[in-house]
Amino acid sequence: MTDGSSPVLEVDGVDFVRVGRLLLHDVSLTVRSGEHWVLIGPNGAGKTTLLRLLGALQHPTRGTVRVLGHQLGKVDMRDLRTAIGHVDPRHPLEWPLTVREVVLTGATNTIAPQQRWRPNAQQLDQADALIEVLGMTPLRDNRWQTLSSGERGRALIARALMPEPALLLLDEPATGLDLAAREQLLTGLDTLRAGHPQLASVLVTHHLEEIPASTTHAVLLRGGKVHAQGPVLEVVTSELISGCFDHPVQISHDTGRWIARTEPGSRRLGR
Repeated sequence: MTDGSSPVLEVDGVDFVRVGRLLLHDVSLTVRSGEHWVLIGPNGAGKTTLLRLLGALQHPTRGTVRVLGHQLGKVDMRDLRTAIGHVDPRHPLEWPLTVREVVLTGATNTIAPQQRWRPNAQQLDQADALIEVLGMTPLRDNRWQTLSSGERGRALIARALMPEPALLLLDEPATGLDLAAREQLLTGLDTLRAGHPQLASVLVTHHLEEIPASTTHAVLLRGGKVHAQGPVLEVVTSELISGCFDHPVQISHDTGRWIARTEPGSRRLGR
């Protein structure tokens, strides 16, 4: 839907109101092909609300949102969503599908395999290749109900990539993962991004340790407003993170990863 020089996402002066409450105010953002953004902020900052706009799941109250070159409100959002890879760790699945079967549902954009639909040889090869990239080949035939949270997260990323989207959205994909599972997930994302140089992505988190090393840009949200945005090394700093979370935080950056520390007994800023 877009070429390499076109923005994948354009958000311009967006407000979003729900039940009389202003959840986003005057938010603007541009994401281009090959960029990998992280969306950071405290609970209630508006991160998931903004991600739903980017995923064509809801319309803005005011302002404009263009996804893959199409303005929300002037395009069939159901068709647009088929071109977006959306990873939600709360993915609803009750059927005893194997990892491979779950990944293949990404080709039909359904939760369960469609009746009478059979993947072709190319789709099977593509699913197996994505499973390998995410380090899931030994678990390819394991049933969904037997997987750990981390294994499910990696399977869902592979599923989201089956349609070969230009845009990948990840809503707190490391939620509930232990240390080893988190690191496997983040390593898989770094490998995936290196192998798909035109892919753009936006990942939501409020834990700096969950930012993949391949991240290029960051947005800080506070109270529904953009607190800061730009290249990740310029935004994920002690000063800006402390202001965003209203709490003194010391940020360090080593081998592509971030670590946040607070002093015991430290008080909120301005108190």
